[in-house]
Amino acid sequence: MLFLSIYILLEIDVESKYTITSMNNVSKLIISLALPFIASSIGSAFTMPEISTWYATLNKPFFNPPNWLFGPVWGSLFLLMGISLYMVWSKEENNLRARSAYIVFGLQLLLNTFWSIVFFGWHSPLLGFGIIILLWLAVWKTIRSFYRLNKTAGLIQVPYLLWLSFAAILNLAIVLLNKA
Repeated sequence: MLFLSIYILLEIDVESKYTITSMNNVSKLIISLALPFIASSIGSAFTMPEISTWYATLNKPFFNPPNWLFGPVWGSLFLLMGISLYMVWSKEENNLRARSAYIVFGLQLLLNTFWSIVFFGWHSPLLGFGIIILLWLAVWKTIRSFYRLNKTAGLIQVPYLLWLSFAAILNLAIVLLNKA
């Protein structure tokens, strides 16, 4: 995913409609990349302290990935989120369709952060499962909204949806394996 992200950034710079040479576009690129990583940092503040403590005590399914895998996967996904936001924002459309896309993008970032707070911070896999379902729906809507504005921006969100699908199954398995 990292190589795909680098390739997309290079393509953005080459294509004239996504040129990042103007100061306005540089600002949009920085903000677009920063927003997902700010959400990630907030979520990580609740996640990291619990990995070796509470999370380590949970029963997990056989398909649970090793803990070291989550960081690179999420880092790549947050980078793709930022790139796709930039691709849509740089079109400079200011219509209802674009505003709706920004709103649903923001909603999925909030839900993503809230999932970490609930699952790890509140130690609530069951409530976390409910939130991840809402998050999945918000990401699906983000993909559809971005795709209507820029096909590539929508498509590069698909790995996020696929990972969330796996994460939802993993979350549900943890709920079922840890019934009190």
